[in-house]
Amino acid sequence: QVQFVESGGGLVQPGGSLRLSCEGPLNVFSYNMAWYRQAPGKKRDWVGVIFASGETEFVDSVNGRFTISRDETNGMMYLQMNNLEVEDTGVYYCNFYNYDNQWGQGTQVTVSS
Repeated sequence: QVQFVESGGGLVQPGGSLRLSCEGPLNVFSYNMAWYRQAPGKKRDWVGVIFASGETEFVDSVNGRFTISRDETNGMMYLQMNNLEVEDTGVYYCNFYNYDNQWGQGTQVTVSS
């Protein structure tokens, strides 16, 4: 089991931006990694993936607004979120993509005016 630590969440107005950070052991981010979101009353699901190749994929609702980057040598991954919408509210987690691993605490993102 690998532990990840998410940070960077907060309260932001619609249209604002946030950058989330994910810290983990060195070199694990060379694997397929994802950011997940659990919106209030809904199940946790992925919103963006960065594959080992460096390619990224996002769900339609955030495509064009979110980007993922990683710094493998420093054990970090980031989620840049722009033009945030109320529907982006939720707890965000990072983890391996499509691989069973323990979940961290997540970081709360609240988009509200």
